[in-house]
Amino acid sequence: MPAILMIDDDTGLCELVAEYLALDGYQFSAAHDGRQGLALAQSGDFDLILLDIMLPGIDGLTVLRTLRTEHYCPVLMLTARGDDVDRIVGLELGADDYLAKPFNPRELVARIKAILRRVELLRAPHSARGSVIERNGLLLNPHNRQLSCHGNAINLTATEFQLLECLMRRAGEVISKDELSRDVLGKRLQMYDRSLDMHISNIRKKIAPFASDEKIQTLRGSGYLFLAADQ
Repeated sequence: MPAILMIDDDTGLCELVAEYLALDGYQFSAAHDGRQGLALAQSGDFDLILLDIMLPGIDGLTVLRTLRTEHYCPVLMLTARGDDVDRIVGLELGADDYLAKPFNPRELVARIKAILRRVELLRAPHSARGSVIERNGLLLNPHNRQLSCHGNAINLTATEFQLLECLMRRAGEVISKDELSRDVLGKRLQMYDRSLDMHISNIRKKIAPFASDEKIQTLRGSGYLFLAADQ
């Protein structure tokens, strides 16, 4: 079963989460300060990391920033309710999702399952994946989770990759934010939830150095559109 690492200095919360995850068969480990958590996360022994922002030693954003320079492991941020700035920065640094404290443990488990499904989809056998997509200067290969723009390799998180794949497969078609949130992020779009917008923004920023034009268009009140070459 997937191994989960929780980096949070609230020992009581860690114990509660451990109990809930055990019911679904997850392996669980916990670290209560940033330095210990970073060391464990760098071991590569975990399938997903639950990361609190406020940590002793090294804060959660620094932990996330360090991890994203090394290798990809899904990260679900745990933030205090109302800390919008921390959430936005975390998503900009490559967090896969966030959940505000206090949270319902069932919601946490649902978010974990949604993230792991996205990762598992990208690790599926070639026969279970879609074909290579080439649209408007971008080449997206689901077989090896590689994206390139005019021959330049671009690294994406699993969430970013699946969002872009959905948009590229339906190039020229407007896809609503609610549909993208449900189908890719595994959750209904909530008022003031910026996670989808931030993931799209990250994709744009990563593509921009190699592209002369905008690939993804925002249609206010409607959703997102990946532009076909002739649009």
